[in-house]
Amino acid sequence: MTEQAVAVAGGIIGGILLFVLIGITAYLLWKKFCWFHSYEKLTSAVKMTNANAGFQDQSEIQLKSTSLVSKQKPVAVVVLSRSRSVPFIIPPTLHERDWINLMNEEHVQEDSDPYMIPQSGPRSSFHSLAGAYVVGTINPELYKLPEDKSETDFPEGNIGRLWFSIEYEQESERLLVSLIKVRKLQPPAADSCSPFVKIYLLPDERSYLQSKMKRKTLNPQFDENFVFQVSSKMLFQRTLKFLVYHVDKQKKHHLLGQVTFPLKNEILTDDNKLIIWRDLEKENLEPPSEYGDIQFSLSYNDYLGRLTVVVLRARGLKLQEESHAISVYVKVSLMNHNKFIKSKKTAAVLGSPNPVYNETFSFKADQTELDTASLNLSVLQSIKSEKTHLLGHVVVGPFMYTRGKELEHWNEMISKPKELVKRWHALRHST
Repeated sequence: MTEQAVAVAGGIIGGILLFVLIGITAYLLWKKFCWFHSYEKLTSAVKMTNANAGFQDQSEIQLKSTSLVSKQKPVAVVVLSRSRSVPFIIPPTLHERDWINLMNEEHVQEDSDPYMIPQSGPRSSFHSLAGAYVVGTINPELYKLPEDKSETDFPEGNIGRLWFSIEYEQESERLLVSLIKVRKLQPPAADSCSPFVKIYLLPDERSYLQSKMKRKTLNPQFDENFVFQVSSKMLFQRTLKFLVYHVDKQKKHHLLGQVTFPLKNEILTDDNKLIIWRDLEKENLEPPSEYGDIQFSLSYNDYLGRLTVVVLRARGLKLQEESHAISVYVKVSLMNHNKFIKSKKTAAVLGSPNPVYNETFSFKADQTELDTASLNLSVLQSIKSEKTHLLGHVVVGPFMYTRGKELEHWNEMISKPKELVKRWHALRHST
């Protein structure tokens, strides 16, 4: 009985093993049959026709190989299936180049034009996936520093240009002024020029600092440093003034031009050194009028309908008292049909009959209103901000309100839109 049971069990196990063996044999035969049909023999080389084939849903990688022994042997092509989610990209450098079989490193030559010049151009970072390429290109024009044209661009009628730098030391309360250079001087005698510069810190016009004289040059290089002692409270009430002189053969001094630079709008610190250039201006040789003179610029922008006034400076003012407690400011009023529209005023300058302002104001004015509008500039003096006294005023506008220089200034402003027109005007007392 036991032998019979063992024989039955052995038969069952043998049957199972035979069934597994048959299954494995059938699977191997099926795999071999499928693998055999995945090969294809070709009689000519296959060329890539489109460099962008990698973006198609079904891509084929064709590896071509030839034998070194026989020139006419068939080329084997291996076709590998690939997932749709992984694109295949042909590197740009491999376009129009020979292919190398990765398995046996045998060389296959494509038919190509031997005189064709390889294409070159900017490569994006997207194309750099298949090798080491330059990522993008650099346009050198984008990285050039702005060209300094201050020594080459001179407006018509320019009489010279002056460069200087300023710095203020808070602890020692010292204003450091560096006179750098002057260019394109226009001396009375064109043959030679021996310039030097006087530097004032207004409103003090009695004391000044002077540079060395440079002989026989229209473009002197000074590189000299000067120090003014001034408290931080009074600093922004001061104005730098540069006078450029020429010494002739008879040792006479001739003023070539001047530069005024108010300090009130500047940020002066120990670590903030400002390098500045300004064009020289001619000295007003006319004697001051009875009540003094004021210089300002006018400009009208017809597109924006904006009237701009730049109050520059005044001179020869007849102050009521000679005291540093006196402050002088300018009030600019826009009128229309002699009716007040709007007014603005400059910051006050302490104790100087020749104050410098350099402040800009804008008013809204339609172009149709220019025949009825006018500007009234009044120079006012106040003592300790309590009592105000009118030193003089001037009105500029159309023929309805003005004559002479004031009318000429207004008409020139209209004839030169968007351009600043600068002039001196004599102050008058109110009647």
